[in-house]
Amino acid sequence: MTATINLIETVGGPLAVSSADGSSVHDRIAEALRRGEPVVLSFAGVEDVTSAFLNAAIGQLYGEFDEALIREHLRVVDAEGDQLALLKRVVDRAKDFFRSPETYNAALTGALNE
Repeated sequence: MTATINLIETVGGPLAVSSADGSSVHDRIAEALRRGEPVVLSFAGVEDVTSAFLNAAIGQLYGEFDEALIREHLRVVDAEGDQLALLKRVVDRAKDFFRSPETYNAALTGALNE
């Protein structure tokens, strides 16, 4: 059985911008992945999406699940070019962070203290 998550229905409109809404989407995705179900995440009708939303919804998955499992079980559909580009940046940053959180935090702290 495939879990289909329509972002417009989940967040209640065409704006996927808040981290709280992203957390709700994350919880639904994570629950399906724990059951071993494939997940289809539909961006149909989404007019605006932010990195805060995507980090909470998808980026955090990389701290809980193996990258190969996410790649195999999570499919994004109906996303436009700019949405896909932002999603790629969020995923790349999440993978870097969860690969070595101490190094990432140290670099961020150093940059902020300059």
